[in-house]
Amino acid sequence: MSKILPKRIKLKGLLCICFAAFSINAKAQTEADAIMIPKNYFCVGGMYSYSSWNEYWEGTFKRDNQNIGTLSVQTAGVMANYGINDRLNVIAGLPYVTTRATAGTLAGMNGFQDLTASVKWMPVETKLGKGLFSFYGIGSIVLPLNDYVADFLPMSIGLHCKSFMARAMVDYQLNSLFFTGSGQYINRSNITIDRNTYYTTRLIYSNEVAMPDGAVFNFRTGYRSQKLIAEAILESGTTLGGFDIRKNDMPFPSNKMNSTTAGVNFKYSMDFGLEFTGGANYVVAGRNVGQSSMVHAGVYYLFDIGKKTKETKKEESEN
Repeated sequence: MSKILPKRIKLKGLLCICFAAFSINAKAQTEADAIMIPKNYFCVGGMYSYSSWNEYWEGTFKRDNQNIGTLSVQTAGVMANYGINDRLNVIAGLPYVTTRATAGTLAGMNGFQDLTASVKWMPVETKLGKGLFSFYGIGSIVLPLNDYVADFLPMSIGLHCKSFMARAMVDYQLNSLFFTGSGQYINRSNITIDRNTYYTTRLIYSNEVAMPDGAVFNFRTGYRSQKLIAEAILESGTTLGGFDIRKNDMPFPSNKMNSTTAGVNFKYSMDFGLEFTGGANYVVAGRNVGQSSMVHAGVYYLFDIGKKTKETKKEESEN
């Protein structure tokens, strides 16, 4: 079974899952899965996610913080995906993020966060044994679009750093059962903050903060067909550097932030073209992060741009 979504005859359009922000939220046709859309197809849609936590790790020590109560993060995103050809897709997404605490005096923040754009390439797709093996290379850039404050964690909507991400991924599908594994390296730029001194493991007289790079490993397995995808996901994110939150202090953008997240995702395609997604995940272990639970859902639609172009050219030639 090819992992390229088929061009279904007699349908004016069909939906695909394009993009999602924040790790394993609402992911299906993203930079972390083994799904491609066909040449000249364009996918557009929206997603929503809600996450919250009331306990977090201060270094390796797990605790609560009654000064903020429960912290919630709501994300609404717009996504798009285009098939340059059957083996090369481009994906983009922009989330609007809102944070809120149920206690204390810290005000929540909201706004457009970072634009993410990815190029997803499948150079290898070949029969292996009784199944199908494929290899992918993915490059992504992240650009902050809003002058939001990064130095106000955990209320900040992001870290406000430019990032480049490179991912290698393999996938094996046997009938409707699949296994996908990937590793990603994240290179982050330095950021500037609105103060001239700050403390990490030492006092620094500057408004520039050196951001540590990161690595992400993702494994997913489950059932994949033309109608339904159901998958279980395990993801580990590690900061390659950084330092722990000091006792009773606020987090800082260059903290070491590690997490292990487990989740499930679902996608259902309807005959008349719509596709719906949903899922949930939970942080099972971490360091300097909140132990958050998340739910997400999305609706998407895909249509054939190439078909419209061909029909236009045909009409012009007939006239």
